[in-house]
Amino acid sequence: MNKSDDETLTFKEMVGKFDVTPRTLRYYEYLELLKPTLQGRERSYDRKQIARFKLILRGRRFGMKLEDIRVWLEIYKNRGSRAQLREWARISKILENKLRAEIKEREEALAELRETSKLANELNFKK
Repeated sequence: MNKSDDETLTFKEMVGKFDVTPRTLRYYEYLELLKPTLQGRERSYDRKQIARFKLILRGRRFGMKLEDIRVWLEIYKNRGSRAQLREWARISKILENKLRAEIKEREEALAELRETSKLANELNFKK
């Protein structure tokens, strides 16, 4: 067994490594998205939980809702990795379209902001 197979992180290490708040990590535990091993009051996360957390963070970054992430993660447990990958292929297309629409909306807002800023500067310098 190599070191990566034995990798475990404490609660504090998870917070630091992934730059999340303790509240966020506890919330994901409360929702049962993560299930650390408890030794007294100390929580530890094995490589499987660490990988799961990476997937959760990636899903959030892509705009997924936590419940959608939960459903997607459960596919692996219930139907295996191939089914999970097929579902990811479907979901990723939806997320990509959503992100493209958000980018377009932001670009339009930025163009409008630049135009109004330019107009304000022109009016300000005429006085």
